[in-house]
Amino acid sequence: MISKAMEKSLSEQLNQELYSAYLYLAMAAYAAHIDFNGAASWFKHQHEEEQMHASKIYNYLIEQDVRVILQEISSPPSEFGNILELFESSLEHEQLMTARLNEVSDESLKEKDHATYNLLQWYVNEQVEEEASISGIISKIKMVNNDGYGLLMIDNELGSRSAPAPIV
Repeated sequence: MISKAMEKSLSEQLNQELYSAYLYLAMAAYAAHIDFNGAASWFKHQHEEEQMHASKIYNYLIEQDVRVILQEISSPPSEFGNILELFESSLEHEQLMTARLNEVSDESLKEKDHATYNLLQWYVNEQVEEEASISGIISKIKMVNNDGYGLLMIDNELGSRSAPAPIV
């Protein structure tokens, strides 16, 4: 069983993961609107991955006999600028998620809640991958410097991303 404070923190993190899914769906819609269909597909897969992240926390709370009460999910932005700014917004969001997950992880250590700490380490490691992936995309976009052919190649590469594997 987890403490009330940890229950609250994990419930807030669940909400943040659901917001992330919602944000990435908005980013997918925006990318499609500006005719970057490969990026739209990439963001749609990101949306699906964030939903799985939320489900993992949800399932953990249920296993810990917590009554899950879902909170309101804030509306994501609807404008993101050009394709570079869109991915920079994504990276900024992931950096905020990393900071938040580190805080919750620190809290679990202070409480000596090793089961929750163990769960959160999966997310902490996932964040390293998320930030590296998006940083790499940003580097490629900057490299082509608004060259249409280069952006088309990047968009095609983004579109080749496969659906995320289910999380165990």
